[in-house]
Amino acid sequence: MIDYDVVIIGGSPTGRYAAALATQLQARVALVEPQKPTFAGQCWRWGYSAALRSVGETVRQIERSQQLGWDSTSDNCNLDQTLSLNWRQTKQWMEAVVSNLEEQDSPAMLAALGVDVIFGQGEFVSQPHLAFVVNQRTLRSRTYLLATASQPKIPEIEGLLLTGFLTAETINKLTRIPEHLAIIGGDPSGTELAQTFARLGSNVTMIIKHDHILGKEDPEAAGLIQAKLEAVGIKILTQTEVIQAQKIQDKKWIQAGNKAIEVDEIIVAAGQQPQLNRLNLEALGVAFNREYLRLNEKLQTTHSRIYACGNLSGGYSYPHLANYEATIALKNALYLPIFQVNYQGVPWAVFSDPQLARVGLTETQAKRRYGDDILVYRDYFKHLPKAIIEEETDGFFKLIGHQNGEILGASIVGPQASEMISIIALAIRQGLKIQAIAQLPQIWPTFSQMSQQTAIAWLQHQRRCNTLLIDWIENLFHWRRSWSS
Repeated sequence: MIDYDVVIIGGSPTGRYAAALATQLQARVALVEPQKPTFAGQCWRWGYSAALRSVGETVRQIERSQQLGWDSTSDNCNLDQTLSLNWRQTKQWMEAVVSNLEEQDSPAMLAALGVDVIFGQGEFVSQPHLAFVVNQRTLRSRTYLLATASQPKIPEIEGLLLTGFLTAETINKLTRIPEHLAIIGGDPSGTELAQTFARLGSNVTMIIKHDHILGKEDPEAAGLIQAKLEAVGIKILTQTEVIQAQKIQDKKWIQAGNKAIEVDEIIVAAGQQPQLNRLNLEALGVAFNREYLRLNEKLQTTHSRIYACGNLSGGYSYPHLANYEATIALKNALYLPIFQVNYQGVPWAVFSDPQLARVGLTETQAKRRYGDDILVYRDYFKHLPKAIIEEETDGFFKLIGHQNGEILGASIVGPQASEMISIIALAIRQGLKIQAIAQLPQIWPTFSQMSQQTAIAWLQHQRRCNTLLIDWIENLFHWRRSWSS
C-alpha cells in the first residue's frame, strides 16, 4: 500500500515550496523536516542578509543626501555627527522581517493545504520495500524528493573552531558592528556582507584563494565588483590561504599568508555543501560526485524513484533556482519523467553595489561553443540618462549573441541589474532574438532602457561587421542621390 504520491525530505525553504506546489498538482504529500531550527537557519541566511543589505543601502542614501543639497538644521553639523546606528533596534527589525518571511510557508499553512508535516530525523530503507522511516513511522511513496538544507563549507584552518567564527546563517548573533572584520572566502554572500559591513563602519579584509572574488562569474564583471569594493576601503587579499586562527584575550588573530591580522570577528563565506550523510542513500545505490549527488537532466538520482533539487548537485545555492528545480522534479516525480531542466534561461544575481546579474552563457563559454560565430557588445551605464540622474554610472551591460541574432547570454554590472536581467532571461526562454529587445520601447528615464539601448548597439555592431551590406547600402544611397539630381 502506497501512502503518498511524493515524500519530500526537507528542512529548507525549497522543501516547503515544493510541498505547497505538490498540493496544487493534486498530489498526496508528506514533508519531513529534521528540526525547525534547520529551516530557520536557511531563512536567516537569505532573509537576514537581504534585510542587512537594506540597512547598508540606507546608509549610502544618507551619505548621498548632502550631495543633493540636504543639510542639518544646526550650524557646522553634518549627518555623520547627527545619526548613529542602534544595532539592537536594527536587529529587532531584521528579525521581524525574517519572521514574516517564515510565515509564508509555515507548517500550519502547509497543514491547511493538506500536507502531512512531520518533524524528525529519518532515513531510507530498501527492505522489504523502498520507504522513508522517521519517528518509527514508515512512509511509503511512489517517489521521493530531496530538498534538504545546505550547510556552510568550513575550511580546515588550524584553531578556527576554537577561535570562533560566524557564517551567513549565524550573522544574527552579532551583538555590535565589529570595528575590524575578516571574511574568509569570496562567494556571493561574502561579497555582499563585506560591502554592507564596510558601509556600517567596519574595516573589512577579505581573504580568498583565487585571483579574484566570485570565481564562477565572468572575470570582467567580477573584476569591476572587486574594484568597487577596494575603492571603499575593503582590503582584498587574493591567492592567499588562511593558515591559522587564534584568540588572544578579546581579539581574534588570523595568519593569512605572511600577514598576521587582528580582528574583532571572523565570517566564513566559502560556499555551501549538502547535508545528506544521515539519509542512508548509499545503501540504496545512490551515486555521488564527492559530497554532491549525481543527477540527470530530469533531476533524478541514480535511483529512478528519488529526485533532488537545490544545490545538492553543486553550483550556486539560489532560492529561485532551487524552486525552479523543485518544479521540474515534481512534475517528473508525479506524472511522467519527461521534463528536463534548462538552466540556459535562468538568471541569478549578486546583490553587491553595483549589482551583478547574469543569464545564459558567459563570453568564454559562448566562444568555446560557437567560435567566431558570436558577437559581443558592451554598453556602459555612463551613457544611460537614468544612471546619470541617479549618479550611478559605474557598470556595463554585456550582450552575447550568435551572428544570426540568437541571444546566448548577458552579464550586467550596474544598478538594478537583478531586475533588468529578467527581460533577457525571458527572451532566451521564448526563443526571441536581439531584434525583439531592440524594438521594445522602454519608458524614459528608467534603468530598463539599458536593455534596449544595448540591443540596438549590438545590431549596429553586427551591421558594421557585414561589409557587403554596408557597401550595398552606400552604393544605393549614392545612386539615389545621383538619380535625384
